[in-house]
Amino acid sequence: MENISIRPARPAELAAVATLRWEWLVENGSEDLGEREDFLRHFVTWAGENAGSHRCMVLVRDDRVIGMAWLAVVQRVPTPSAPRRASGDLQCVYVVPEARDGGLGGRLIQAVLDGARELGLERVTVHTTARAIPAYARSGFQGSPRLLQAQVTRV
Repeated sequence: MENISIRPARPAELAAVATLRWEWLVENGSEDLGEREDFLRHFVTWAGENAGSHRCMVLVRDDRVIGMAWLAVVQRVPTPSAPRRASGDLQCVYVVPEARDGGLGGRLIQAVLDGARELGLERVTVHTTARAIPAYARSGFQGSPRLLQAQVTRV
């Protein structure tokens, strides 16, 4: 049986998480990425600076980080009945190709949703690829006619 765990990323694992992000970008055809080492350094610094709003969960097999998922927590405007409100955005979910299609991505998504529940978030959104829609649907994500988006810059 494999030794798989899903847990919050440790500071010493952020370089491995940065590498996964780089691999995701390359795999999805991103161009003009610049120097890999510069990106990895920047990513680790960014993760430390944004730890209060962006929580990273990692999927670990033995001692190797093989997946990641980020929950961005956004504070919402209070109401009289809910003076503390927040929602989340699931970002950068990635599992290395050799570990896909065995349910690990779904377990990672579920761990993030469990954490969102513990934080009392109202909802979690995700912007996904067409390939991953079934995985998110199995985890309870569904379309909403009231949640709209406007593309303001080209990504």
